[in-house]
Amino acid sequence: MPRQVRKPSYLLHKATNRARVRIDGRDVYLDGEYRSEESLEHYDRVCREWLLRQDPSRCRLTIDDLAVIYTEHADGYYVKNGKPTSEATNIRMALRPLVKMFGTMRAAEFGSLKLKAVRDAMVRDGRVRTSVNRMVGRIKRMFRWAVEQELLPADIYARLAAVAGLRKGRSDAVESQPVKPVPEAWVNAIEPHVSRQVWALIQLQTFTGARPGEVIIMRGCDLNTSGRVWEYVPESHKAEHHGRSRIIFLGPRAQAVVREFLKPDLTAYLFSPADARVERMARRRAARKTPVQPSQQDRRKAAPKKQPGARYTIFSYRQAVAKACAKADVPQWHPHQLRHSAATAIRREAGLDTARTVLGHASLAVAEVYAERDAAKAREIMAQIG
Repeated sequence: MPRQVRKPSYLLHKATNRARVRIDGRDVYLDGEYRSEESLEHYDRVCREWLLRQDPSRCRLTIDDLAVIYTEHADGYYVKNGKPTSEATNIRMALRPLVKMFGTMRAAEFGSLKLKAVRDAMVRDGRVRTSVNRMVGRIKRMFRWAVEQELLPADIYARLAAVAGLRKGRSDAVESQPVKPVPEAWVNAIEPHVSRQVWALIQLQTFTGARPGEVIIMRGCDLNTSGRVWEYVPESHKAEHHGRSRIIFLGPRAQAVVREFLKPDLTAYLFSPADARVERMARRRAARKTPVQPSQQDRRKAAPKKQPGARYTIFSYRQAVAKACAKADVPQWHPHQLRHSAATAIRREAGLDTARTVLGHASLAVAEVYAERDAAKAREIMAQIG
């Protein structure tokens, strides 16, 4: 007969008026004041996790419960440079169809056929095949984490791991279209409709093949301007969690763009929407022919706008380009297409090996062996075309 497991007691820490609960010989202090709703919710969550660890074979954890616990873990785990990454949001999106279909089911009873049912629902919703595979992979990762934390029996992850990803041409899922280079005429058409800062970002991507997320965070302290070809090492980049370094080479044309935005404060972001707003307001004041009426000023004070940040986000950069495309009456394109345009030009001029280094696509297996040779070739080609 299994032993009776008692729920840990809800206790008061008098010095701070906070609640605590003793788990495995140590005190866990709960959020909020003693007896507050926030504190009691935290207590229930801590106790539920502890009770589940005592006997996973009798686990009563529902998929709803597991999703809540896992997303809390994701919020703390998927952080880069002290800031949350987009992965926590992606996880929530992946779990929505799972929770909608099987939220009240015990997590220990979930199996491969039910996972396939969730996947089929994603396909019916019109998601592309690669997106479906990524979302299913995130669901599997949640169950693997639960097994690792001893919240679920070990065999449940094995059931789900057996579900293979959808293959190209062998499923009903829509296939994604490859990202294509953007025609130069479409790029040039939006110049009058974007700020000086956004146009500089567009030029830098065109000249260097950098990712949107790499150019928006450029700072003076990240630049090495000692050589004929400058080197830019982003403070953060896509593959840094794999231990890979990233150097972006800036040739003469890219250097000319950057020089216009260099600042005395080397830690300041070069391309700032706040700077763009100041310049835009200055142009409006210079062009204004009649004084602003008091009623207009009152309306502006009554509805203050959100102040722009110190740098662009990938979303705000993309949004600025989309709005400019609409104003210029050209087909919509997005900043990542500029990277593909640059990749096409670099491969044509220098070949695949050099393009791989310039674009940051180094193979993990050969990166260390060929890094110095490829870097030298990359500097040479970027001195010509960058």
